[in-house]
Amino acid sequence: MHALLIGGKGMLGNDLLDAVIRRGGVATVLDLPEVDILQGRELPNRLPPADIAINCAAFTRVDDAERERELCWNINAVGAHNVARACAQRRIPLLHLSTDYVFDGRKGSPYSESDPVAPLNYYGQSKREGELRVLEAGGPAVIVRTQSLYGVRGRNFVRAILGQLQQNKTPLRVVSDQISSPTYTRHLAEALLDLAARRPPNGIVHAAASGACSWWDFAKAIVLRVRPGVDVEPRATSELNYPAPRPPYSVLGTAHLAELIGRHLPTWEEGLDAYLAEEPLTAELRRR
Repeated sequence: MHALLIGGKGMLGNDLLDAVIRRGGVATVLDLPEVDILQGRELPNRLPPADIAINCAAFTRVDDAERERELCWNINAVGAHNVARACAQRRIPLLHLSTDYVFDGRKGSPYSESDPVAPLNYYGQSKREGELRVLEAGGPAVIVRTQSLYGVRGRNFVRAILGQLQQNKTPLRVVSDQISSPTYTRHLAEALLDLAARRPPNGIVHAAASGACSWWDFAKAIVLRVRPGVDVEPRATSELNYPAPRPPYSVLGTAHLAELIGRHLPTWEEGLDAYLAEEPLTAELRRR
């Protein structure tokens, strides 16, 4: 397999690169400054022949999106369309990464691919528009919605908690009324490559860790594994005054993915254990 990793220098892109190489494939990383997805006219000529393109490029800073709306829209909607149109012109199948934040979180049970969308914040709105534009571009394309990503080579929630423990910033105070499925990017990368190999028809697929928890539950699980006994206090979202509203329950149902690739992703607990086994801060904190 020859995979084009668009936005491939980020957290997920790095794990995708590793996964492709482990499988004996070839990966071409396309990212700034060499390739700019906002340069729509030039983009088709920058794509070499390939078996699959995976678009990881996105504006993901949810609160900043409320202030940097033009940049967020350009990357998540216009840029997504440019990528999809370029792939369609080059006849390269596309997997485009999207988000659980296209939902408002009021359903109270896992979201299926066919559930109506209603994003609460500008980031979610921009990603939804990107979904529509990708599917309208005319080429083979699958939207892969995922959520709450963390990986060794990127800023993430787990490392933030470990950093607070390292600096003895305790007790920890963590939001307890937002429920999702924290997903380890190495596990997601493997699932994306499995999905690419199946060449599913155009549409939407949800891909996330099995199980669900609040950020408070997740933080407690981190602490239990590296510094048992540290207090983790629950906080309500309303106390934090986020610029961007968050869905209270955005768990993605992944039965369709399991049908396509023959398995579910590992649980969020298994993802956390795998992450901590690679994270350099883990050993340091356990020695204290």
